Amino acid sequence: LLRVCLITQILTGLFLAMHYTPDVESAFNSVAHICRDVNYGWLLRNLHANGASFFFFCLYFHIGRGLYYGSYLNTVTCNIGVILFLLLKKSAFVRYVLPSGQLSFSGATVITNLLSAIPYIGTTLEESISGGFSVHNATQTRFFTFHFLFPFVIVAATVLHLLFLHETGSKNPLGLNSNVHKISFHPYFSYKDLLGFAIMLILLTTIALFS
Repeated sequence: LLRVCLITQILTGLFLAMHYTPDVESAFNSVAHICRDVNYGWLLRNLHANGASFFFFCLYFHIGRGLYYGSYLNTVTCNIGVILFLLLKKSAFVRYVLPSGQLSFSGATVITNLLSAIPYIGTTLEESISGGFSVHNATQTRFFTFHFLFPFVIVAATVLHLLFLHETGSKNPLGLNSNVHKISFHPYFSYKDLLGFAIMLILLTTIALFS
């Protein structure tokens, strides 16, 4: 489900990026243009916005499942998972600024000002990220660049996460070796996964159509 969410976010994000203008004065109007003038632009934006909520719902479910099954015992796999979680949080935050509404401006101001509380390097770090003493055009451009690049970094980290997972194998709550009880992925799990994909996509599309 997480992979479907990631692919959905990347595809809808690429189409939205074709019509978005990363400028403080034009960003809000470009979002309105996407919703009103671009063919099915409103649907793409709704899919992208609600897809992020689905993504984090599946992510927290995945983390809870990992804690229950003791997956954190695979240290390398777990560490890559933590990095993935932080990347997703950062990507979600920088997206928050992109519509350039009043709420976006206030949120960006509060979060970037929090960086200034870090001893010694806080002020320098804040100015480097926001591009100045306050949220303005440079901030908008930088945050759009970060939001565009983060998904591809997330894809690379996801591939590493899966590689290490398949090297070490999954855990079970009993902590026992379950190799003797393993069965083939297809058809026992492939059809089950396809059903999950279909249900999630139907729910996401329904919410996007009527929200």
